[in-house]
Amino acid sequence: MARARQPAGTHLAQLNVGRIRYPTEDPRMAEFMDALDSINALAERSPGFVWRLKSDSGNATDIKVTSDPTFLVNMSVWKTAEELQHFVWQTLHKRFYQRKANWFEPMLGPHFVMWWIAVNHIPTPAQALARLAYLRDEGPSDYAFGWESLPNQKPLLHQRCA
Repeated sequence: MARARQPAGTHLAQLNVGRIRYPTEDPRMAEFMDALDSINALAERSPGFVWRLKSDSGNATDIKVTSDPTFLVNMSVWKTAEELQHFVWQTLHKRFYQRKANWFEPMLGPHFVMWWIAVNHIPTPAQALARLAYLRDEGPSDYAFGWESLPNQKPLLHQRCA
């Protein structure tokens, strides 16, 4: 596949999904749940951040996009892939990501997808899930891709999300 270079007039959307091991109010989820506000605030202060999916609670843990109550989504929009990459791998977020097995079940197949959107477009969870399904069924393309499709991402491949 050709590398997914950012077209002019676009931002980068991302979806990351997971199935939690325990209900969000379970004490075994406390460390994760307690860190959400600070990690989300860090994202919002990060260079390149545009938008993130959240409910009135301030996060997306109570937004149900499937009938599975253990299925959580994280969606955001960034000006560039490099700015998302910096947030994911160069901030406190990385420490929590590295410990995801404490709170999330292993996923079979891709659980992370990125795609280009027009500036000022806000994607819906349904659109994002369709991109993830496309990546799972068809593989990486300009329509839906992972870290490995971005230029100069070789250092990330050992820690990528999908």
